[in-house]
Amino acid sequence: MSCVNIIEKKAHADGTAPSKVNQIKTDDLTMDTYYFQSGQVLDWHRHPTGDQIFTVQSGTGTFSLQEDGGEEQSFKVGTENTVLAGKNVWHKLVADDGELIASQVTRQPAGMETR
Repeated sequence: MSCVNIIEKKAHADGTAPSKVNQIKTDDLTMDTYYFQSGQVLDWHRHPTGDQIFTVQSGTGTFSLQEDGGEEQSFKVGTENTVLAGKNVWHKLVADDGELIASQVTRQPAGMETR
């Protein structure tokens, strides 16, 4: 059994990308937390073989999803919102002003592709 405190592991990265900290990993699942500063971007990517669930722990941002050939959908997310990025669906998360903390759970192995 694993129990983690995502606030105790908080870390920030300089630059345009947020810091990513692995919290829990098994053969079937992984749980990571992204620590964003204002304007940082988890850029477009997708996971060909695994669904991904994001939960915003604190702060606000814009989450975008796009299926191949489909229209981009963007919406505001904030504390306690949860979003599903299904397997093979492009997704991106951008922090608003201030800190954004978002955790993700991903089925393993998920693979990863970037634009």
